[in-house]
Amino acid sequence: MRVPKDNFPTLETERMRLRRVTIDDAADMFAYCSDKEVAKYVNWDAHQSMADTHIFLNLILNQYKGNNYVFWGIQDKQTHHLIGTINFVSWKKKHRTAEIAYIISRDYWGRGMMTEAAMRVIAYGFTEMNLVRIQARCFRENLASERVMEKVGMTFEGIMRMAMQVNGIHYDLKLYSILNHEFDAG
Repeated sequence: MRVPKDNFPTLETERMRLRRVTIDDAADMFAYCSDKEVAKYVNWDAHQSMADTHIFLNLILNQYKGNNYVFWGIQDKQTHHLIGTINFVSWKKKHRTAEIAYIISRDYWGRGMMTEAAMRVIAYGFTEMNLVRIQARCFRENLASERVMEKVGMTFEGIMRMAMQVNGIHYDLKLYSILNHEFDAG
């Protein structure tokens, strides 16, 4: 997705600001990316050092330079800390479809914050990107992510058998989706 650099979409929810990630977010990002429980169901290893976080941040920042990536940092409005990220990991403009992915600090698990962030991003996808379908996938064992998908109104479509390899092991993924006419932003 091409987004003009000076027009990156900052999105608001009741408790969070979804905004461009900056190099100043490194310490906050390291705090949750180094947590093995947070990294348990992603396709990257828990960060071992700030160097790992800087490599990850530079990948994001380079994507911004190309004006073709919508990757939001999730900032807690109360503390002003970066507590996670949410982004469109794929966007097929011709087909008007996209896939979202997200991660949040363990300190914020169970508070409904990821559901709140996902609702806002999905609303943006349908209203501003003119999408007709948004999907998300999670490891079969990731019940918390599955619960977020259900809370935002996504429908379970099935199991993608051995669809992702991480550290030499293939994992099944659950696939969920929502269509624009099914989404209720209220």
